[in-house]
Amino acid sequence: MSDESNVLDQLVSRVEDETLRARLAHEVDLLRGSRRFGLVFDRHLPESVRLPDHPIRKGIRVALRDESSSETWVVDSFTDRTREIAALSGDGGERHTSELIVVREFGEPVYPGLRSVERIERGSADAPCHVVINGENFHALQALRSTHRGNVDLIYIDPPYNTGNGSWIYNDRYVDQNDRAKSSKWLSFMERRLLIARDLLKPTGVIIVSIGDDEHHRLRMLLDQVLGDQNFIVNISWQGGVSALSKHHGGGLDYMLVYGRDASKVGQFLDPKPLAPEMLRVAREAVQAGKSAEEAQQTLRKFIRTEGKDLPPGVRRFNRVDDEGEVFLEGDLANSLYRPNLRYVLTDPVTGREYQPPKNGWSVGREMMAELIADGRIIFDGDRIPTRKRLLREQMHSLPSPSFYRDRRTGTNRLAALLGDKRFPFPKDHEVLMRWFRMAAPKDAVILDYFGGSGTTTEAAMQLNAEDGGTRQSILVTNNEVGVAEAKKLRKSGLHPGDAKWEASGVFEYVCRPRISTVVTGKRPDGSKYSDGLLANVEMFDLTYLDPGMVRRGHEFESVAPLMWLEGGARGPRIDEIPDEGWALTDSYGVLFDVDTLTAFAEAVTNAATTGTPPSVVFVITDSDAEYQQAVERLPVGIDTVQLYEDYLSNYTINVTGGVR
Repeated sequence: MSDESNVLDQLVSRVEDETLRARLAHEVDLLRGSRRFGLVFDRHLPESVRLPDHPIRKGIRVALRDESSSETWVVDSFTDRTREIAALSGDGGERHTSELIVVREFGEPVYPGLRSVERIERGSADAPCHVVINGENFHALQALRSTHRGNVDLIYIDPPYNTGNGSWIYNDRYVDQNDRAKSSKWLSFMERRLLIARDLLKPTGVIIVSIGDDEHHRLRMLLDQVLGDQNFIVNISWQGGVSALSKHHGGGLDYMLVYGRDASKVGQFLDPKPLAPEMLRVAREAVQAGKSAEEAQQTLRKFIRTEGKDLPPGVRRFNRVDDEGEVFLEGDLANSLYRPNLRYVLTDPVTGREYQPPKNGWSVGREMMAELIADGRIIFDGDRIPTRKRLLREQMHSLPSPSFYRDRRTGTNRLAALLGDKRFPFPKDHEVLMRWFRMAAPKDAVILDYFGGSGTTTEAAMQLNAEDGGTRQSILVTNNEVGVAEAKKLRKSGLHPGDAKWEASGVFEYVCRPRISTVVTGKRPDGSKYSDGLLANVEMFDLTYLDPGMVRRGHEFESVAPLMWLEGGARGPRIDEIPDEGWALTDSYGVLFDVDTLTAFAEAVTNAATTGTPPSVVFVITDSDAEYQQAVERLPVGIDTVQLYEDYLSNYTINVTGGVR
């Protein structure tokens, strides 16, 4: 359809040859129909991941462990009986398997599992366990898409800001300012993960993404495309500290872009811990205790300086107290624009003194002014122009401010105090996250962070539970990457990813794991006391990549078991072994390994449901749809059922069926 206001249509209309004009108009319509509006960027080749613990097998792609070459080869065969000498494709020659490392591109089939590295139990037995996964977050998200599809209340992520300082890696290379494709690589990197994250959110779920100035504008367009612009909720700006851009605009900004899975189903963000009512209480109690208005005012201002640091600036300005204990702000009565109809003489009803209108007139009309005077809302003070008394109790509301100040050094200083030394640059402030978690998620929320870094999200969830008695569960995915400066030092000394000293310097082992352990136990890595700890349960895992042949032979169930436990809510004990009875049941979930034992299993599940502790999900392992349906019919109504094929590891990427019975 042509448009007279469109330059291209106007130019086509000037073509004299009628046949050519019609052909061009047709082609323009075709282009117009196929053209994408919005964010357009080059989608780069899939990322790859190096798997130092994955076994070297025939047909697998490998690279050199010491990173002396960026080439990759496929293992064609083994030339010795011990299968230690691999013959590589192309000109790779023969290499000892100790020199090689498995490389997988995203999109190639991988079989994830989890290996527990630390479990801390200080909470109640029925409390959900906070989960930390060390591994490639794309593969972790793929596994979680099976265990948590549509079950996450809140996703908070703090991804790489792509400032060009080489702080993030794409295909084993740090991306810096000299990379001409740094933004398109970053968008490709983010899009792959956001598409999976979208599937994890509940219909009422919310995602909060922190970002800086460099990619804020692109990220919002990407989120519009992935989640829909109609699901945008708010753009929060956070000012604090100094950024590299401060020489241009006077201070650095972080942003939090907030979207809903379906914004129409997301409730209004209300702060359950607003400080404005506390301001009223402090002032009122001071007056009731016999303090003068001026003394009560000093008490209020001290409260604002100490407890009210997170209050929006507009609320902090309400710092005066009258004789009744009302908190108020003196507002200007002068109009900002010229209003001749508001230029009238104002009379003090007590003294009879008259005040000429300011240059542009008063800010309210005669009738409103009379009401304010009758209510004692106009302050007459001698020669000073009258002011308006604005009461806090009438101005405050429970909606959060979309802009706030919080010094970024707060998070850095806290983490240094927690671990005993500075180990991580610019960690997020857990108190800031607690504030938004209060507003964006219920007390029993599942909160996911797949750019876990130093572990702030997990601490925020645990501290919030300790504060209000909630049962929030955090699932945090981080990795064990080494910072660019440290990586250079380690490579210079001959170390590479997979070496023990290299891995000990990674963010999971050196920062995240000791941080979370310290927060829960109260003991620092050096054994010194940090606090009394928290009453919480947490388990930390390494993401593993399993040999499907070993899985099919039943040798890898221990690594698959945590995925079933996760889907069951990560509460209580885990079924880590295949029992002789052919089935197993906990208070949270059950697994039927052998359908021949269905009668005993169904009876146990029914008894649990009768006593009020039914499992939240039951797994039935069988390749037969008929056997699965038979099992479902024997189980109590209201229990989620999941069919797992006997090659059950593939279920976490391919074959999962089931529903509520």
